[in-house]
Amino acid sequence: MVLLLSLVAAGCDRGDHPRQVGKPAPNFTVVDGTQRVELSSYRGKVVVLNFWATWCAPCIEEIPYLNKLQQQMPQIVVLGVDMGEDDNSYRQFLVDNRVGFLTIRDAQQHSNALYGTSRPPETYVIDGNGQIRRKFIGPQDWTSPEIVNYLSHL
Repeated sequence: MVLLLSLVAAGCDRGDHPRQVGKPAPNFTVVDGTQRVELSSYRGKVVVLNFWATWCAPCIEEIPYLNKLQQQMPQIVVLGVDMGEDDNSYRQFLVDNRVGFLTIRDAQQHSNALYGTSRPPETYVIDGNGQIRRKFIGPQDWTSPEIVNYLSHL
């Protein structure tokens, strides 16, 4: 019974109102050999934290919208975290898909585990105070008026 309740609770957390909303975003540091990213270093800025993978078709669909969002709203940080690809596939993916926002490969998948994310794409909007404000599941049109308006008012 306890296991069943745990699974139900975990499934509910995949929704757009997870337990983390309104709580501090878990900090993480990822070093992928060429760069080091620490989430807390972006305190004071809105962060769109996107967990993705090269093998994920919806993630590939979402990349151009994240690129456009970063171009449209340079005051925010679009941070993509690749969930454990091999380095060569990851680097080739960045080139092939012209990824233009900050991206890092977390081969150990520590960062997404902190957020309870195992099925990409999932995206967390973190305000300038480091609080999780929203969670999006699946690909989004990050340039839609509703999302841009929401982000511009954080």
